[in-house]
Amino acid sequence: MPKRYHPLLVVLHWLSALLIILTLFAGLGALGDMPNTPEKAPMLATHMTMGLIILTLTVIRLVVRFASKKPAPATAGNPILDKIGVATHWLLYLGALGMGLSGLGIASQSGIFPLLGGGEAALPVDFMVYPPRLGHGFIARLLLGLIALHFGAALYHQFIRKDGLLGRMWFGK
Repeated sequence: MPKRYHPLLVVLHWLSALLIILTLFAGLGALGDMPNTPEKAPMLATHMTMGLIILTLTVIRLVVRFASKKPAPATAGNPILDKIGVATHWLLYLGALGMGLSGLGIASQSGIFPLLGGGEAALPVDFMVYPPRLGHGFIARLLLGLIALHFGAALYHQFIRKDGLLGRMWFGK
C-alpha cells in the first residue's frame, strides 16, 4: 500500500483546488456584483471556461482515483471525525460535478454558450430566472463551507496531530 497518492492525483488535486477557489470567488464576488451588460461577457466567458476545466479535471480525477492504489485511510483519532472526513471528500467531488453541470444548465437555458468561443451572446437581464442558477448558487456556498472544513482538517492533522497527513497529497517517496 503506498504512503502517498498517485502523482497525477496530486497534480489534479492542487490544480483543481486553485481553479475552484478562483472560480468561486469570481462567481460569488465580481460576477455577482456586475450588471448583465456586455462588459460582463469576457469575465463570464473566463468563469465558464474555468468551470468546464474543473468539471473535466474532476471526472479525470475520479477515474484516476478509482484506478490507482491509495494510501491507507487516514484517521483523525475519532470514528465520527473519520466519517465526516470521508463524507467531506465525496461531497467536494459531488459539489465540483454539481457546479459544472448546473453551470452547463444555466449556459444552455440562457443561450450564452457562444461566449466560450469568443463569440457574442446577449446576457439575460437576470440569470435567476433559470432553475439551475438556484442550485449553482447553493452549491457554491456549500463548497465554500466544505473547503473551509477540508482546510481546517488539514491544519488539524498538520499542527495538532502532527501525523504528516499533508505529505500524502504531495510529491515524494
